[in-house]
Amino acid sequence: MAEVEAAVPVAVAETLEIAADSDAGAAATKGPHKLQRQWTFWYDIQTKPKPGAAWGTSLKKGYTFDTVEEFWCLYDQIFRPSKLVGSADFHLFKAGVEPKWEDPECANGGKWTVISSRKPNLDTMWLETCMALIGEQFDESQEICGVVASVRQRQDKLSLWTKTASNEAVQVDIGKKWKDVIDYNDKMVYSFHDDSRSQKPSRGGRYTV
Repeated sequence: MAEVEAAVPVAVAETLEIAADSDAGAAATKGPHKLQRQWTFWYDIQTKPKPGAAWGTSLKKGYTFDTVEEFWCLYDQIFRPSKLVGSADFHLFKAGVEPKWEDPECANGGKWTVISSRKPNLDTMWLETCMALIGEQFDESQEICGVVASVRQRQDKLSLWTKTASNEAVQVDIGKKWKDVIDYNDKMVYSFHDDSRSQKPSRGGRYTV
């Protein structure tokens, strides 16, 4: 696992060179395809925590990008969930927002979560979600913080984090849209970060679609 963790920043550096070359090539033709906002990839390779270590110490920022070309280079070379082994997370969040409950943009929010028992399904749902986010396909885009792909031994999860958990109408609209984006037919559950913090999660989630 240590080898995987060490390889990620090295792979990012190598991929940035590819992304820079891609942007340079695009600029020589039609120019890079700029996104509406900047996004940041994060990664969390989870090993046995040291005694007394605070939560989130293994969370690392990967790279912030703002062009379509950079996204594809980073996704193809590094940020694909099936490349992860053991217990690890990939995150794609708006630049300036950390994938933590304590972040001001996430503090009063929650998340829609889906379960995947097959790595190819997780890859597909992750990619479709990432493209929907950077392509601003959600009408309530200002309410969305980012997405997390969690790879585990027994089953994987994909979670879409949003900003204002108490606004049920907005969260339900986002959930319905996300189900269409990832072509998900089972029930999807929304939970409040407050429930997770109190370690007393609401049974069945707060909202469902």
